[in-house]
Amino acid sequence: MIKIKNSIVEDIDDIFRLYRIATDFQKTKFIVHWPEFDRKMVESEISENRQWKIEIRGKTACIWATTFSDPQIWEERNEDPAIYIHRIATDPDFRGQNLVVEIVNWAKDYATTHNKQFIRMDTVGDNTKLIAYYEKCGFEYLGPLKLKNTEGLPAHYDNATVSLFQINLKEE
Repeated sequence: MIKIKNSIVEDIDDIFRLYRIATDFQKTKFIVHWPEFDRKMVESEISENRQWKIEIRGKTACIWATTFSDPQIWEERNEDPAIYIHRIATDPDFRGQNLVVEIVNWAKDYATTHNKQFIRMDTVGDNTKLIAYYEKCGFEYLGPLKLKNTEGLPAHYDNATVSLFQINLKEE
């Protein structure tokens, strides 16, 4: 049985374990990969109830973070009522179980509860397989965007072009 809930401080080592696994995988497939994320940033997300997990049989299968604002990536579109999903990382023992679809279903309810029209996310680069996968999960691919101001963002955004995705709940 799948349970989606907020991560807690006791999950932080597991969160960073999943980030390391995801980064190691990215290094085998892509030029751009995640940096070592700031522990204080993740602790803040946990304390603000913005770090999430999927538990399956008592084990953390997948994690991600959310925010209601992402102006450096979404620029003028940041004014739209949206939830932004970041840093999805899946435990290899649970790959292939369509956990992003579970996140999308959860995000639709979460966005509606918080009066948001859009579910949005981005990925660095032009990864055609990942773009196709996110489209299969229900996201519309909006195309690439060259970031203008990355100050304060994690290092993988420096001088980056991102691929933007969204689900418009009014078009569902």
